[in-house]
Amino acid sequence: MVILHLLLNLLCWLCLCAASPTPGSHTVSSDMWLLFQNDLDWHTTAKHDSWILLSSSHTHTESMTACAKLHEALAPTNGTFFHSDIIDILKYVAFETGMSRSQRYWVSGSSSAQNALCSTISISGFSSAKCTEKLPTLCANSAPHRISNQTDLSPAWQVQVESGRLVFTGTRDHLSFRFLGIPYANKPARWAYSSLYSGPSNISALHFGSPCAQATLRGSEDCLFLNVFTPFLPMRHASDASSSSSRMRLKPVMFWMHGGGFTGGEGSESTFDGGNLASRGDVVVVTINYRLGALGFLALKDGVTKGNYGIADQITALKWVRQHIASFGGDPSRVTIFGQSAGAAAVRALLGSPPAFGLFAGAISQSSPAGFSGSRPYAEYYTIEEEVEVAAKKFIEEVGCGEDVDELACLRKLPWQRVQTALNAPRYIVVDGTFIIRDRLSVDGKGPISSDVHVIFGWMAGDGADFAGAFPLPDTTQAESIQSIGNDTLDLFNVTVRVANDAAAYSAAQHNIFQSMWTYQFERSYMGYEPIPGICDPPFTPAHPFGDPSLPYFQCHSGEQYFTFGTLGQGHHPFRDEFDLPFEQVTVDIWTAFARTYDPNPDEEFLAARGYTVQKWKPWLDAKSEHPVRVLAWPSRGSGWVEREQCKVLGFPLDYYEQ
Repeated sequence: MVILHLLLNLLCWLCLCAASPTPGSHTVSSDMWLLFQNDLDWHTTAKHDSWILLSSSHTHTESMTACAKLHEALAPTNGTFFHSDIIDILKYVAFETGMSRSQRYWVSGSSSAQNALCSTISISGFSSAKCTEKLPTLCANSAPHRISNQTDLSPAWQVQVESGRLVFTGTRDHLSFRFLGIPYANKPARWAYSSLYSGPSNISALHFGSPCAQATLRGSEDCLFLNVFTPFLPMRHASDASSSSSRMRLKPVMFWMHGGGFTGGEGSESTFDGGNLASRGDVVVVTINYRLGALGFLALKDGVTKGNYGIADQITALKWVRQHIASFGGDPSRVTIFGQSAGAAAVRALLGSPPAFGLFAGAISQSSPAGFSGSRPYAEYYTIEEEVEVAAKKFIEEVGCGEDVDELACLRKLPWQRVQTALNAPRYIVVDGTFIIRDRLSVDGKGPISSDVHVIFGWMAGDGADFAGAFPLPDTTQAESIQSIGNDTLDLFNVTVRVANDAAAYSAAQHNIFQSMWTYQFERSYMGYEPIPGICDPPFTPAHPFGDPSLPYFQCHSGEQYFTFGTLGQGHHPFRDEFDLPFEQVTVDIWTAFARTYDPNPDEEFLAARGYTVQKWKPWLDAKSEHPVRVLAWPSRGSGWVEREQCKVLGFPLDYYEQ
């Protein structure tokens, strides 16, 4: 009888797998929570099980049927790390939902038709329950891990989400549900502002969309796509964020804007894959494309072409998030924007852009180019007239549209490749009077600013290396250079490299501009932008063939990206020493803690519930404290405002924005 019972259940599962359409939370009449105990160690990731929790109560037979609709069986219990992982997972479920710690869940195991008992698990371990009892269900998630940024798109892993009139077909891997290449805007006319997507209702979200057209001749003008990585898909009615019970289940949202000098980059770069943030931090991650170069930032003195099209695209994407993200498990009232380099400049721009006010509650500006030389226009904006003199006039002449013709009409006829590869192609944020009102972020209390948000401003210890000019001694190693004293040229280079302070952060702290504000200096980097090849890598030694981060090296611009996304250790980016992995874990926990609570100090109860290590370091204090700057290193520590004298020497004192 037991064998017959098992065979009937297996036959039921196989039939459903063969016949069922693309499933979603409505198919199983339950929220779907993808759970993976992610320690970010890619050496062992494949050995850890992944599960889909169906929170609605089912009988054992109903639970098997529900799992089968997802092309899965009940969760197996014989995995290498099953026993340790499942206890941490269930502790976290209890912590996050308020569910009883004694709650039992259906899993695979022996069933007894005679005694009508079926296998369950709880925090206390295995037990049995009457098969007719109604309990939540743990389904397997046998979708494979991503390999080299390629997702297995087999129909078995596909999943649907409905939001309003739109139906999105995405997929899942071992870490998260993935919805890629979603059009958030209609394809805009060249040098027209974007509008929310209003096209066909059935959207395939299985592949990344095209990057935006850029100087490397990659991409296209049809490029306004975003990607969603989520651990949680609510039932259709639960995605209505108007009810308090729904809001409790929805996850914080992290909205990423890539860097690249406003001339390159894309939201689909493997470095920015959101699966690790989503699974370890239990957040929804959104990454976007936005228009770049002249197509994104051209401004003319014609009263029509006012620039900032790329910034406007970002705001359109935020409006899409406000409208649809609850259907993907995200809380539209808890959106944190974050970005690096030009993406950080975009964060600053949005903090001062009235059309963006109310669309986000948190902001993280990473490696913001807010200093001197070539980085200055990313923080101090040209007027349209200045932008024309600096770039647009030369650009128009360069592409052949400057001789007694309608400039805009001429430019619109050109192939985008000609527009984007021009040497003088404009790439600057400008004061247009709508999206950007003032020539800098109004941290002095005198202008428009989104003051109801919580903010982190941060930089790399060697951020200035990108803008300091040529490395003075080509035959000198970076370790020797950093330690050198007495060579005037070299000392000037080192001083310039170290000017990474964000005077805007200092001024904002003095004026209490934001709800809360935190600052950091990153002193453990991985790669980063290298204007001079080789200076951003720690010295290679026999004991550390990939570099020894304990030795002096320049922590270069954008060198925090792999740590903040948890993508270090994958592919061609191996761990260098015994601290890279735990530092990556800490960094992801900090970033996602801020998204949850707007405090970068991870909640110890949260860490304990997830089974994560609690580092006994002194807490990160806010920017108004006696230690306003957090030095993110191993171990991390508090600091005063760094490099005061160097900044003053170069004409960028901490009170620069007060002047």
